[in-house]
Amino acid sequence: KEEGTDYIYEAKLLIVGEGGAGKTSLANKILNPDYQLRHDEKTTKGIKIIKWSFPLDNEREFKVNIWDFGGQEIYKATHQFFLTKRSLYALVADTRKEDTDFYYWLNVVELLSNNSPLLIVKNEKGDRHIDIDINSLRGRFENLRESLATNLQSNRGLNAILESIKYHIAKLPHVGSALPKTWKCVRETLEQYGHNYISLEEYLNICQDNDFTRREDQLQLSSYLHDLGVCLHFQDSPLLKNTVIVKPEWGTEAVYKVLDDKQVINNLGEFTTKDLDKIWSDEQYTFKQAELLELMMRFKLCYQIPGTNDTYIAPQLLAKTKPDYNWDVTDNLILRYTYEFMPKGIITQFIVVMHQHIYRQKYVWRSGVLLHKDETLAEVIEYYGKREITIRVNGKLKRKLMTEVTYELDKINHSFYRLKYQKLIPCNCQTCTNLSSKNVKPYFYDFEVLKKFLSDKQDSIQCQKSYQMVNVLGLIDDVIVRQNPERADLTRNAHQDITIVKVKGDYIKGNKSDYSRKQNIKAETINAEGAAALGLGDISGTVANTINQLPYLDDPNKTTLKQLLIQLHNTVLEEDLDTEEQEETLEQIQAIASALANSQDSAMKKAAKKATTMLKGIATALPPTASMVTICKQLPELIGKIF
Repeated sequence: KEEGTDYIYEAKLLIVGEGGAGKTSLANKILNPDYQLRHDEKTTKGIKIIKWSFPLDNEREFKVNIWDFGGQEIYKATHQFFLTKRSLYALVADTRKEDTDFYYWLNVVELLSNNSPLLIVKNEKGDRHIDIDINSLRGRFENLRESLATNLQSNRGLNAILESIKYHIAKLPHVGSALPKTWKCVRETLEQYGHNYISLEEYLNICQDNDFTRREDQLQLSSYLHDLGVCLHFQDSPLLKNTVIVKPEWGTEAVYKVLDDKQVINNLGEFTTKDLDKIWSDEQYTFKQAELLELMMRFKLCYQIPGTNDTYIAPQLLAKTKPDYNWDVTDNLILRYTYEFMPKGIITQFIVVMHQHIYRQKYVWRSGVLLHKDETLAEVIEYYGKREITIRVNGKLKRKLMTEVTYELDKINHSFYRLKYQKLIPCNCQTCTNLSSKNVKPYFYDFEVLKKFLSDKQDSIQCQKSYQMVNVLGLIDDVIVRQNPERADLTRNAHQDITIVKVKGDYIKGNKSDYSRKQNIKAETINAEGAAALGLGDISGTVANTINQLPYLDDPNKTTLKQLLIQLHNTVLEEDLDTEEQEETLEQIQAIASALANSQDSAMKKAAKKATTMLKGIATALPPTASMVTICKQLPELIGKIF
């Protein structure tokens, strides 16, 4: 086998914009400038993938995977799963319609692609010119490179656009990065492969046959190829990680076939496995329906209706109108999320996550849901135009359900890169309480401000409606339980001892050898510090936020480490560790993530190496097959390379 080093000269070009703007026309013109536009040009359904290449000055060929995105409203919530880093974006705007929401598309690219560079392409149909305040947009979006004008019908301005695309895509940070020469052999083998997908085992064998032998390198390569648009490999999914989709259009077309199916649309998003047999009747989908359905569920595009074996709902196709129901406005817990920019699909993802608790599996619509659990109701509604999600909870265990709702929403919010939002808690002074009972908005406090007050040992804050001083701890504890809702149902007071009761097999406090999941666990009284130790929600959220906000990492080892930290964070609460060990694990992940963000800091380097040793020690208590053990084994060598 040929040894040595090869270099990456490949990237993904994503063409986005509103429906009918000319995205497909641009893709065809890139491929062939002499392509003749047709008046009956079909609108792209879902995503179309095109291969293109051009020569570089160093006599190498630069490969481009062009992803042409359909712009219809239904697709906006789904495209986010295919917007990747290591990419160049082209936003096409139809100057005749003037319907392009530049702030929407620029925000989407910034949030979902790790701030990848973007070009604006003004498609001046009929030579209709339009001015864009490019300086204002550049002031807000640092990834905006150029605004270029063209008439795709006459090719005016096309050469400048092609040159700009070539220039900017060749300047992407990963381009020219060194990899073992064997990676190219693997890449070419996959490209020539006749199948739409292969098993993970087959992929690893292909790597092995081409002397790409280390498993972490093999998985790192599949991650690279995923970002480059060559294949799809979702390593964080228990089922999907075992399949490498060699032809991405096979997977994307299958997903959009369901969302575009007329019967599914007429049934307001409901479909059965028999419907899928018809929708995916092509031979190319034979024996892979389970993986394709898992692909949709992994993207939170559908959920199975509880109590059924084969019936599913795609929530983005639900009825737009809220169903009629009565709501008791007295004694409610209220909370609001407000967003600086609100990406599409937050509420539909939330509906999928919480679908088991939909009230009577009936009270759900495209922008909201009514949940029922433990004799308690929660109303969660997205007001997209106001960039807001409102939550009202009423019933027996209000704080418990509110905590669960906010926990899941926070997880979804953290999945977006640098998403800016506020969690607002209502004032509980007498004036505001009276307003709430009359269904009038009270004064709201930013949750982060309240947490800052607590950390600064400030007990009170002033209501800006009544000007009364209000207890900060009481504001938070009135609405949410400050802990992970999955760990225990605790009612706690910061100044009193509390009793922990058995819920969902939670552990009692003690040594690891004393922990058990027996049905009858004796209640034990501990102090408030002990109770706080069981609440992993805050530290888990902090760790997730630190990892998600890591800057673009052009070093493959750093990229791999970031992925391992994500996987490790996601498995911590699932492993058979006691609460103190879970908390310790999260703290060590935080230490490594912080070091990765400041890799030149010598103190950080020492902390990262120490954290690795700590993690390996914690992992020794687990079975050798546990996910955490597998990940921790990969850390020392990787940490050594980076630090």
